[in-house]
Amino acid sequence: MLGLLWALSGCSRGPSVQVPSGTPVVLISIDTLRSDRLPAYGYTAVATPTIDALRRDGILFERAYSHVPLTLPAHVSLLCGRLPGEHGVRDNMGYAVDPAKNPMLQRSLRDLGYATGAFVSAYVLRGSSGLADGFDVYEDGIEVGREIGLGSLQRPGGETLGLALEWLRSVKSKPFFVFFHIYEPHAPYAAPEPFRSRYAASPYDGEVAASDAVVGGLLDELRRLGLYERSLVLLLSDHGEGLGDHGEDEHGIFLYRSTLQVPLLLKLPAGQRAGATIREPAQLVDVAPTILSLLGQRVPEEGAGTSLLDLDGSRKRPRAIYSETFYPRLHFGWSDLASLIQGDEHWIEAPEPELYDLSRDPGEERNLATGQHTKVSDLRDALERFRVPLEAPSEVDEETRRNLAALGYIGTVGSVLHGDLPDPKSQREALRDIREAFRLYTARDHSGAIPALRKVLAANPRMLDAWEALGRSLDGAGRPAEALEAYQEALRLSGGAPPFALSAATLLLRLGRYDEAVSHAQIALAGHLSAANDVLAQAALRSKRLDDAERYARAAVAQRGTRLAPLVILGEVLFAEGRGNEALTVTDQVQEEFNRRKNRDLSILKGVCLLRGKIFAARGEAERALAAFEQEIQLFPDQLAAYSHLAVFYGIVGRPEEVRSTLQRMIAANPGAPAYAEAVRTLRVLKDETSAARLLEEAKRRFPGDPRLEKGV
Repeated sequence: MLGLLWALSGCSRGPSVQVPSGTPVVLISIDTLRSDRLPAYGYTAVATPTIDALRRDGILFERAYSHVPLTLPAHVSLLCGRLPGEHGVRDNMGYAVDPAKNPMLQRSLRDLGYATGAFVSAYVLRGSSGLADGFDVYEDGIEVGREIGLGSLQRPGGETLGLALEWLRSVKSKPFFVFFHIYEPHAPYAAPEPFRSRYAASPYDGEVAASDAVVGGLLDELRRLGLYERSLVLLLSDHGEGLGDHGEDEHGIFLYRSTLQVPLLLKLPAGQRAGATIREPAQLVDVAPTILSLLGQRVPEEGAGTSLLDLDGSRKRPRAIYSETFYPRLHFGWSDLASLIQGDEHWIEAPEPELYDLSRDPGEERNLATGQHTKVSDLRDALERFRVPLEAPSEVDEETRRNLAALGYIGTVGSVLHGDLPDPKSQREALRDIREAFRLYTARDHSGAIPALRKVLAANPRMLDAWEALGRSLDGAGRPAEALEAYQEALRLSGGAPPFALSAATLLLRLGRYDEAVSHAQIALAGHLSAANDVLAQAALRSKRLDDAERYARAAVAQRGTRLAPLVILGEVLFAEGRGNEALTVTDQVQEEFNRRKNRDLSILKGVCLLRGKIFAARGEAERALAAFEQEIQLFPDQLAAYSHLAVFYGIVGRPEEVRSTLQRMIAANPGAPAYAEAVRTLRVLKDETSAARLLEEAKRRFPGDPRLEKGV
């Protein structure tokens, strides 16, 4: 009904051409792609054959702009045709779009009889943000819990492509709308081979080339299905990337052209207007009106956009394109920024305002604001018409609020700072500190990252990603109690954001504090349904509540998307229930799914060989058990449980020398208190109290005061 209202309201602003009813619609978003890093826009240092071919087949918009240099709010504007202040999503965290109040493109197309599918590659575009509404399928199953920051939770574009292709084949005979999103070239820049080696001097370009190859897979499948020629295809990005311009490596803080200008290509069916170029500025909110008007639908007046095909240069006055970022205020306590682009003029509203001539100064190096009082006043008045006050983020539901309060997370949750705040331009030295801290963190240099992150947080105590990175660094350095404190501070400041609740729950589970792990996992359910159920299942399993464990494990599997961890946990539960054959079948499924992936992250297989070893050991299949345990150790030398199970198995079959050598290997590979504690427990399981006592005394000498040893293990 909402789509019908959209189609009937307002007056027609349709293009001079339309497309046949039921035309397939393909919307491709390549996250964080600067237009000036593509050959289609004049860049020569990277090869993008897919995008080059699409440019030949379609219309290129020379200057297209995002409304906010952040993934979630930019995509909401893209899909509903409204500016951030109108749809209310002002940041990647703490906001969700209300589909009942915003005319989402996918719902309008579904009301027209289209099959609708979305396949996204980043956590920030999770379906719970409101974007899933109107899609028949919304595939957002992202592996979580890896050692990366909140903003970088992603899956490789190749994995997302495989899911999209499967869906496309199932709807090829129907009208369909597919929204396909890949996170390359978002940081961290780590392109797969051969692109990593080919562009070793420019990792960003390597990811651009990799993203082009992924998009090529999608368009090739459309050709194979006989759909490409008659499809409406739009390729764009949500925002650009700083790449060091103006002191910003990535995006979100400033509003310069480097992070606002995006590529935009439109391919019409049957090669209409192929190779054309449009020079009049475009914006992301033009995309939804374009699609609807091409399909013969009417577009409402209240939206800021128009059909891209109406941009013919005939306007007497250039239209105003508005952009904003509240990221500096919400995350750092710095001033927010807003900007207005009118033709070649770019006005940036900041504590120290800026005005640039984009035709003469595309790098925006010469601020022309000083002395132009009349022009500045006019631009400021024009921008003010777009401004909408910021509402506080993280307005959590009452049940979550009670859970947070019960756990002691009471503070200035989701507050919005007011008053005179520092201009982000004045904080470039702080940005350098942030960049260095995260470089050390990404390199897993825990000894360097911990003090660097603490320095960042001393100056920016509300920086949530830094709290999470500090927690992971402390945990990696063997300081779990301090890591937990960091996660808990992030959870308090964020108002109960699910990623931080999940990080805390996972650590509490590992520390054996099962009741607390459960409480935190219940908060994480709001945003990480599958992963939070992982924790609940493991806590129940370790508490010997097998019925609950299976219930939670199956809930995690049902919501897993492409995640493999829930299957591994289900296998553990089935094994504990004495259903070894079923557990082994589950591990086979994990291996088969993993082998089908183009981009394979071995970390998601952790525990699979260990489980297989336990199953074979229970069956008395000694050689297969030993091989499985050894394979787990080879893949994951930090997997203490694999050593201990292998040692116990050697003990059971009467091979004491192998028991000792296995435990020595474990300690040599993991020379810390946890490995000593695991070795002591293993010796006690084998009833070798003398060796256990001797090793415990040695461990206490090496690690005096360690709580894992002082309690006698």
